[in-house]
Amino acid sequence: QVQLVESGGGLVQPGGSLRLSCAASGSIVSFTAMGWYRQAPGKQRELVAVISSDDITTYARSMKGRFTISRDNAKNTMYLQMTSLQPEDTAVYYCYADLLLAISGPSRYWGQGTQVTVSS
Repeated sequence: QVQLVESGGGLVQPGGSLRLSCAASGSIVSFTAMGWYRQAPGKQRELVAVISSDDITTYARSMKGRFTISRDNAKNTMYLQMTSLQPEDTAVYYCYADLLLAISGPSRYWGQGTQVTVSS
């Protein structure tokens, strides 16, 4: 089974930065895509960013230019670098990974979520 463990969340002041990490239990090269969602209380879950197996990145408009998604295959870890954080960015951030296997078909795996709070 695939396990994703998130870390790096916490409390940061407006204008600050955080880097979230999503560590996989095994090699991440087999994933067709990895990405991040976030969900604030009373809000719908929204897509933050996606990175494909070919390192093609996609960002939600509100995050573009402030957030950067990347991965380190040697460390089996995906990252979300967040800068210029504002209170509106406060949410639980979830990482995910998509895996396609011939024997079982497509699967999406989720991390447990990490809380990001932006407040002075």
